[in-house]
Amino acid sequence: MERGEKTRQVAKQAGSFVFSRLVITGLLLLAQAIWLFVLFNILTAYVNWLTALGVTFSVINCLILIRKDSTAPEFKISWMVLFMLMPVQGGLLYLLWGDKRPAFRLRRKLERAARIIRPLRHTDPQAQAQLEQWDHRASRTAAYLRDYGPYPVYTDTDVRYYPVGEAMFADMIPALESARHFIFIEFFIIGQGEMWDTIHEILRRKAAQGVDVRVIYDDAGSVTCLPVRYWKKLEAEGIQSFSFNPFVPLLNLVMNNRDHRKIMVVDGYIAFTGGVNLADEYINRHRRFGHWRDSGVRLEGPAVWSFTTMFLEFWEANRPGKLVPERFRPELYHPTSFDGDGLVQPFSDSPVDLECVAKNVYLDLIAQAEHELLICTPYLILDNDMLSALCLAAKRGVNVRIYTPGIPDKKLIYQLTRSYFPSLIRAGVHIFSYTPGFLHAKTWLCDGRIAAVGSVNLDYRSLYLHFECGTLLYGCKALQAVRRDFADIERVSRAVDLTDCRTSFVGTMVSAILRMLAPLC
Repeated sequence: MERGEKTRQVAKQAGSFVFSRLVITGLLLLAQAIWLFVLFNILTAYVNWLTALGVTFSVINCLILIRKDSTAPEFKISWMVLFMLMPVQGGLLYLLWGDKRPAFRLRRKLERAARIIRPLRHTDPQAQAQLEQWDHRASRTAAYLRDYGPYPVYTDTDVRYYPVGEAMFADMIPALESARHFIFIEFFIIGQGEMWDTIHEILRRKAAQGVDVRVIYDDAGSVTCLPVRYWKKLEAEGIQSFSFNPFVPLLNLVMNNRDHRKIMVVDGYIAFTGGVNLADEYINRHRRFGHWRDSGVRLEGPAVWSFTTMFLEFWEANRPGKLVPERFRPELYHPTSFDGDGLVQPFSDSPVDLECVAKNVYLDLIAQAEHELLICTPYLILDNDMLSALCLAAKRGVNVRIYTPGIPDKKLIYQLTRSYFPSLIRAGVHIFSYTPGFLHAKTWLCDGRIAAVGSVNLDYRSLYLHFECGTLLYGCKALQAVRRDFADIERVSRAVDLTDCRTSFVGTMVSAILRMLAPLC
């Protein structure tokens, strides 16, 4: 009897897996890949008259790529190699994958929402002047974000830094319980389990009490973690929701434009952000790759308005309506004045515009470092700009220390990450491997006076394809906690030297191929 029950359970689990959205999507993508392969073979039968047309088309595409100032050289080179190898088929592939910007319809919606929301982020001249007085070089970074984000710098915002997801989750619960007016949640991954179930129960209860609760999750990020059209279940519970850029199984790069941001706003004056998603591995309730270490911050004060407007911009783009943004301002639901040390500047990055905000912020932190630059990143897939800047910083005497995972979540990406180690180490950069497990934090500390905490990885996806967010901290007491966190990570990490980077000829070739493909994926 027990054996029969176990057999039925195994069969049920197997059936659920076979007919899961992930498997069906994979089969559809495979079918399209096979169709493209057959099509390419058919085209070769007409190579005599297609060759001239294909070569002409490839040359035109090469010239267009060269003319694009905002496109990374690695991206251009990868496509040019493909054009040379397959002049006819390469042109067709470029039509599918060549444009890294989101689809026109999505761009149009986001641009319309931006015209409504972005003018609401007013610059505080007093905060900018205060930063100018404290740290002139940092004020130039703030001015860049103010003018090209556009995201202003704020005073009077309290900052709490979290070195692990468990600590952040523990503070999220009372913050959500305190909500009286509205809760905004926007995360790349929402996964059913202890973390999300606990938050979900609070959201359901708050929505029943009349609190305005809204949830955005990325459809591809949560594809294995949530049922299909999970947002409908939330809507039935009174929680307004939608999944961003619904994943359609198409061999098209626009599916790569994901909402990788992590934002939680409560009553307009409390916000959480960082690398932590709402799933159990981020708080080590579910262990997949050893100990999962992440980071985040809690803001309380006027700087939260930038995160509120980030959320509202996405909401207005996807759910246009009679939005009244002014009713979500932080001062409306906080009866007393705010208090905080230092200055805070939240920001976001978008593939819709031609400004690589996150990449430029990182490059600026590298350029202004004089003594020490500490970096935590789960992935280290560098373009030429970033690799050259890091090597140059080390060569001019900056103590550059980069902390990466000891246990990978994706083995090929891990091999690609390690392929950059030799160049960095030879230039004097110190690389550390977090031995207890997977280091998912995206934290920077420049000379102990500026920190960046957010969702931005050091890879092509984060810097060019994804919607991202982060926070710059200038002179805050929380910087001491950031510094302690780096010291704690280094204590349990292993220094990587050149002997650790040796690989076989096959491994070297695999890394080279991965480097060529990385900008295209």
